[in-house]
Amino acid sequence: MNAPDIKPRLELALDAARRAGRLTLKHFNRPGLDIEQKRDGTPVTVADRQAEEFLRKMIVEAFPDDAILGEEMPDRPGSSGFRWIIDPIDGTKSFIHGVPLFGTLVGVEFDKQSVIGVIVLPALDEYVYAAVGQGAWHQRGWSEPRRAKVSEVDRLKDATFCTTSVSEFVIRGRDTVYDELRERCRLARGWGDCYGYVLVATGRAEIMIEPQLSLWDMAALPPILAEAGGYFGDWKGTPTIYAGDSLATNAHLREQVLAITRGK
Repeated sequence: MNAPDIKPRLELALDAARRAGRLTLKHFNRPGLDIEQKRDGTPVTVADRQAEEFLRKMIVEAFPDDAILGEEMPDRPGSSGFRWIIDPIDGTKSFIHGVPLFGTLVGVEFDKQSVIGVIVLPALDEYVYAAVGQGAWHQRGWSEPRRAKVSEVDRLKDATFCTTSVSEFVIRGRDTVYDELRERCRLARGWGDCYGYVLVATGRAEIMIEPQLSLWDMAALPPILAEAGGYFGDWKGTPTIYAGDSLATNAHLREQVLAITRGK
C-alpha cells in the first residue's frame, strides 16, 4: 500500500469521528434519554445510531468501494480491500450514566491488517490517532497535535493498570489474571473502555487489559499503540483484533504482563 491510499482515509477518519462525537454530545447528560437493550444485553441509544449513520454516510460518499463494519447496523461489502470498522459510542454504559470517558472509534483495515486508528473523546475534547508509518498523535481541542508516546516504566510495581469491568474477569474465569495484576502493580483503576487505551498510548498508564471485546472495540487500537511505541494484541502475545481478548502495554512491560496472561 502506498501513502496516498492511507492519508486521505486518515483525514476522513479523523474529521468524521470528531463530527460524529459532537453529535453524541447533543444527547449526553440529557434527561429522559431513551435506552434500549440489544439481544446481547448491552444498551444502545439514539446517539449510538445517529452517530453511526453519520459516519457511514461520510465514508460511503468519500470511498464508495470500501467495506464498512459497524456495531449497530448491517455490514456493507466493498471491493477496494479497505474495511472501516466503527464504534459510534465505545462506552455506552458510561455515556448513559453521565461519565465522560466514552469515545467514538474509527479503525481502517487493508487486507485485514489494521492501518488507521482514531479515538475521539468528545466530552473531554481529546483525540488520539495514528496511521501505519506516520506516528501516533495526541491532541486536545484545536491545539497543535503532539506525538503520542507510551511511558518508560519498566517494573510492574511502578505501573498503573486499567480495565473496564472486574466482573468480566470473574464471568470468564480469568479473575486470577486481574488479581495478580492488582497485587503486583502500583495502581489499579477502572478507567475503562477506550479511555484506558488512550492513557496507555499517551504514557499516563502502562497497562489496559480486557477479557472480552468485539472487533469494533479494538479495530482502532493496533496502529495507535504500535506507533506510540507500545503493544496491542491478545493475551498470548499476538498482535490481532480477532482473538476476543485484548491487552495494551508499553514496550518494557509487555513480556511481564504476557507472562501472567499466558499462564492463566
